[in-house]
Amino acid sequence: MGLYEQIVARKEKIALVGLGYVGMPIAVAFARKADVIGFDLNQEKIKLYKSGIDPTKEVGDEAIRDTSVQFTSDEEVLDEAKFFIVAVPTPVNEDHTPDLTPVEGASHTVGRHLSPGCVVVFESTVYPGVTEDICVPILEQESGLVCGRDFKIGYSPERINPGDKVHRLETITKIVSGMDEETLDTVANVYELVVDAGVHRAESIRVAEAAKVIENSQRDINIAFMNELSIIFNKMGIDTKAVLEAAGTKWNFLNFRPGLVGGHCIGVDPYYLTYKAEELGYHSQIILSGRRINDDMGRYVAENLVKSLIKADKRVRDAKVALLGFTFKENCPDTRNTRVIDIVNELKEYGIQPVIADPIADKEEAKREYNIVFTDFGAIQDMDAVIVAVAHEAFLNMPESSLAELYKKGDKKVLLDIKGLLNRQEFEKDGYLYWRL
Repeated sequence: MGLYEQIVARKEKIALVGLGYVGMPIAVAFARKADVIGFDLNQEKIKLYKSGIDPTKEVGDEAIRDTSVQFTSDEEVLDEAKFFIVAVPTPVNEDHTPDLTPVEGASHTVGRHLSPGCVVVFESTVYPGVTEDICVPILEQESGLVCGRDFKIGYSPERINPGDKVHRLETITKIVSGMDEETLDTVANVYELVVDAGVHRAESIRVAEAAKVIENSQRDINIAFMNELSIIFNKMGIDTKAVLEAAGTKWNFLNFRPGLVGGHCIGVDPYYLTYKAEELGYHSQIILSGRRINDDMGRYVAENLVKSLIKADKRVRDAKVALLGFTFKENCPDTRNTRVIDIVNELKEYGIQPVIADPIADKEEAKREYNIVFTDFGAIQDMDAVIVAVAHEAFLNMPESSLAELYKKGDKKVLLDIKGLLNRQEFEKDGYLYWRL
């Protein structure tokens, strides 16, 4: 009986290492078909899961309460697993070089609990070569086992889209790869247990790693193009959203929009690819230029707020400004790597301390990561300007009357609608000084 058959028969267990926005939904999905250990170093997170609370909002509290996942922060429990899935973050350092510390740490942890016959699959976004050249030596060192003889490895890049209730683990084609045909079959069969959309068998681990890292690089470049168009059209006095809606009537025009590019993928993955390229003597031109544009958009928004305040004859220093939304993307509580913080920091350079409201953001995380304390939406008043920064459902098509209550009475109202959520004509007709990307 092969490992796949043993997993299906619940004679062997799957272990998820890393229970964030990616790992936890995978653990819950697999637990419907197999025995699953969910491991994370964060004891507070494990306590929440054990008490039936989903802090990520990805599957919901009910699914966490009902799941059979064995949540633990005790790594000794990993001895019981035979199929490991590593789903830890792969961030970048301040100098934009890859920070492989989490994936290396996870490799040390898994290595300590490997036994002959195990399969280890990495899901973390990396540049081609990391799984085989960096993770395997750590696994071998910690276990005393030999890769290819005693245990096997694979790579299956995560494609979960945080906050998206349509594109889920089950509905997105899963790329799978293995170090040999036998491993590829095992990895493919295991993932097919939960991925209704099916799997794509990549011809090698490096191909799968490369496929993942270019997916978000492509999005990053396209958004950078939209951001550059926005800068150009604003100089021309043309509404970018109107231009894109007109151009979008052509069947092959790509539906991208300008905006802040944060999060753990689109704003990070391109640097993994360019880092490896530079190691090989090639300096990226298109990818890095796109990154520079996107990394600079927070400053650009802040500058345009200041210009709008001046146009409205308002004092810039100590202006009362409200920021609506702080998370890295809409309808997701995660604030890590949000680019809204760039707007906050740039406004501080002008002597503006904005108040920030976000109905779904993780308050503790924002305090811990940025020392940001949120203000209740209902407590915001007497503002000179409002920036709608994130496209949360709560802000979609917000009526003018709700926004009007946030401003000083009788004053010119400055409104920045970064994502173009609101009806521009309606607000301009009501006397707002309206600006959007």
